[in-house]
This record gives sequence, structure tokens and C-alpha cells, in this order.
Amino acid sequence: MSAEVLEASFGSETIRFSVVRRVRKTLSISVLPDQQVEVVAPEDASSERIIEKVRKRAPWISKQLRYYAQFQPKTPERRYIGGETHLYLGRQYKLKVIPGIQSSVKMQRGQLMVWSTKPGRAAHTRELVRDWMLQRAQIKFAERLDVCRGRFSDPEKVVPNGLIIRELSYRWGSMTGRKNLVLNRALIRASTEAIDYVITHELCHIEHPHHGPAFFDLLRRVMPDWKARKLKLERQLA
Repeated sequence: MSAEVLEASFGSETIRFSVVRRVRKTLSISVLPDQQVEVVAPEDASSERIIEKVRKRAPWISKQLRYYAQFQPKTPERRYIGGETHLYLGRQYKLKVIPGIQSSVKMQRGQLMVWSTKPGRAAHTRELVRDWMLQRAQIKFAERLDVCRGRFSDPEKVVPNGLIIRELSYRWGSMTGRKNLVLNRALIRASTEAIDYVITHELCHIEHPHHGPAFFDLLRRVMPDWKARKLKLERQLA
């Protein structure tokens, strides 16, 4: 289902935002790192009510938009040619493409080594690197999920029903209504500390599916330095 797009006026500003409707009682507003504003609202909430809620939060939304603006422009799109650098677990690695009888990818001597049957085709190199990154994400995210659950007083209360890794346009992670933890495959580029922040943030949503005071109280208890980790994530992946 495609999201609605609405606008709310605030002084001389116009805030454009997307609306996702779900089975829930509360309304939440998020400002995402790419400066998109997203509202998750109850299915029966009227457009007028949603716009009024956004208008009331407009000062905070504007502040968040200004904050994220400092991290623009984003890192240029990778071309997947030898010599350029690629981010993996918070560190830059130089890409080296080598002709090979079989295709494979590995980290070796501080470089991202790609043996390719088609070394002159950047699209093929891109596919090999992305597949390798996804495989690493599947392993790393599962490991960090276990570690992050251990931060909670009762780890059994924060067990997601599943771990889903996929491409996300506007966020690093989410906890669905069915308690599936969804993580952005691109998060493998971030440091372990930043990955743990995203996972822990989403695990808190199992107990508190909102961004109210109770949510942030829990996040602060299980990860006192979450703000520093969040800033690190935003700087690494800007």
C-alpha cells in the first residue's frame, strides 16, 4: 500500500510528510536522516487530525530537519571500479578487482578483494560486492541481535518473531506490528556500535511501540550512550 502525502503549514514553512496507517491507537511522527517526515497513524485517523498533530510538532520537526541538513550531501554513489573505497563495519576499504576463473569476494590485507569472471564490467562487480555484503549482514546482524538482547533485564521479553534484512529507502530499521525486526541491508556499512544502537532502539519498540517518554526511558537504561551512537551512525552513513 502506498503512503498518503499531506502538508501542514507552520508560519512561512510548509511541512510535507507521508502517512502510513496501521492498526494502532497512537500517532507517531519521525524525521528520517534523508529529511523525510513520516507519520504512522491509526487506520481511522482523519487527515485533519493528522495535520493538526503535525502542526503542533512543527517546531520539533523543523529542528530535526535542520539537524539532518548538516550531513548533506550524502556520500557519492559508488561506481564499483578498482581503487575506489567502500565502507564496511565503519571502516573504508579500497576495492581491488582481479580477473578470476571463479567469482568470489573477501577482505584481505585491508582491501576488499573481488575475483571476477567479468572484471571489466562494473555492474557485475557491483552484484558480487552487494551479495557479499548481504551475506555478511545476515551473519553480523544475527550475532548483534543476541548481544543487544542481553542488555535488557529480561532478554526473553525482547525476542522478535523474525529478522528481515532488506533494502529500505528512508530508515535503518523498524519493528513491525507482528514483531518482526527489519534492518536495512546498508547498515552493514556502519560500525558495530552504530548497528547495536539501531537494533537496541528497535527492540525497545517491542515493549513500547511509540516514541513517548517510556520508550526513551527504557532506551536510556539499556544503552546510556545511545545519543552518541546515533550521531556516529548519522555521520558514518551520511
